[in-house]
Amino acid sequence: MSEVVLAAAGLTKHFPVRRRARDLLAGRRRSVHAVDDVDLELRRGRVTAMVGESGSGKSTVARLLAQLYGRTAGTVRLHGKPMTVRSGRRFRAYCGRVQLVFQDPFASLNPAHTVRYHLTRALRLHGRAGSAAAELLERVQLAPPERFLDKFPHELSGGQRQRVAIARALAAGPEVLLADEPVSMLDVSIRLGVLNLLRDLKDRLNLAILYITHDIASARYFADEVLVMYAGRVVEGGDGETVTQHAAHPYTRLLIASAPDPDTIAGRPAAAPAEPAGGEPPSLIDPPAGCRFHPRCPHVMSVCRERVPPRLDVGDRAGHWAACWLYRGDT
Repeated sequence: MSEVVLAAAGLTKHFPVRRRARDLLAGRRRSVHAVDDVDLELRRGRVTAMVGESGSGKSTVARLLAQLYGRTAGTVRLHGKPMTVRSGRRFRAYCGRVQLVFQDPFASLNPAHTVRYHLTRALRLHGRAGSAAAELLERVQLAPPERFLDKFPHELSGGQRQRVAIARALAAGPEVLLADEPVSMLDVSIRLGVLNLLRDLKDRLNLAILYITHDIASARYFADEVLVMYAGRVVEGGDGETVTQHAAHPYTRLLIASAPDPDTIAGRPAAAPAEPAGGEPPSLIDPPAGCRFHPRCPHVMSVCRERVPPRLDVGDRAGHWAACWLYRGDT
């Protein structure tokens, strides 16, 4: 296995909610349980995808790893050393090794400044002023760079803006790239090009990449490992092919069943549909006890309502696990 660059254990984030009068009278403090007890490892030269529907906590995990949010609990380790930095030189040094690419490139780039300004400022901040902004543009396949250096963000297409945002992240010389839904704001026709660019950068620069997405099909195409999140918890994990082709957790099966099926579109017989799951995702202010998927799960058992399931190995596929009581030996 390749070297672990960035790891998290027990990562937890609860956002306090403004207290109402009745909460004050009752002495209650309410919070949104955005992320609970997440473990992950990002390895050099590998892509880990975190998949889940909107509101499942994926982007919060990325911001916790980038140290943009303080943690409620848990640890983040860079090369095995615990890291808790929010400002100053240590924070800048951490950002030089762990960079975040945001979902919306138009919002993450300053509309008042040119591409040259964004890149040269990033190079200067991270002590790499001797490097050329033009080289960064060539690295993200914006060539010839002279066509783009003096343009403003509004003069670029969505795909070009995202490539500039990736180039700015590379200006720090990072070891870890946290890509928060980097293609969801782009036209379908250009998403594949950006994913191929990230894969090429991973191979050439030996980066560890966290790819956050709600599209499990792109995770299968792009990622070496897939983690599935539901309501703030990771419910399944394993290599990309295994999780997407042999899903174990009922929620993962539901995600896969909700994706468009090319066989159905082409008129061929479709695969057997997943068992239906009713209801909606739970409130994260007052999440259900036990497994958070149990109110919607077609296989719910009494233990699901009472205890949080641990990671349980699935079948004989090495490294494939699911946080589901269905895979407990005595059930």
